[in-house]
Amino acid sequence: MINIIKENFKRALVAKIFSIITIGTLSFLSFKTQYGLFLVGSFGASMVLVFGYPESPFAQPKNVFFGHFITSLVGVLALNFFSIEQHYLFLQIAVAVGLGIFLMILLGVTHPPAGGNPIFIILGGATYQFLLNPIILGSIIIIVYAIILNRFILKKNYPINWKK
Repeated sequence: MINIIKENFKRALVAKIFSIITIGTLSFLSFKTQYGLFLVGSFGASMVLVFGYPESPFAQPKNVFFGHFITSLVGVLALNFFSIEQHYLFLQIAVAVGLGIFLMILLGVTHPPAGGNPIFIILGGATYQFLLNPIILGSIIIIVYAIILNRFILKKNYPINWKK
């Protein structure tokens, strides 16, 4: 029992520190530079996987990148091509979330935090620019930090099956 508590404490501490570093970088870039937005709420949930459970298939770089990209693309496309009256917005959001999840699973790039991306994209009226910044650039930064911190500092096998 004590070993489980110690292991959970270490996992939690590592996830906390590395999440502070990663989200701190994305926040700094968003608020202290002229480069635009690098943050979305789902990136906070991505921290749980990439730093708390990096051995999970859902935490692997291809899942992080393509999961966020696909669901965000679905959200932007739904917003632009399936415009509907405000009264039926719930249908647009529901279909976009469902389609995004379907595509992630179908393509083998499931990243659960990305499942919510179409919701805030549709509610916020995001444009195609949103796909580049914050989704693509933010995801790349998360992946780079995850590789550096997990593989090179903690010496974990991350990404899984990375050739040495």
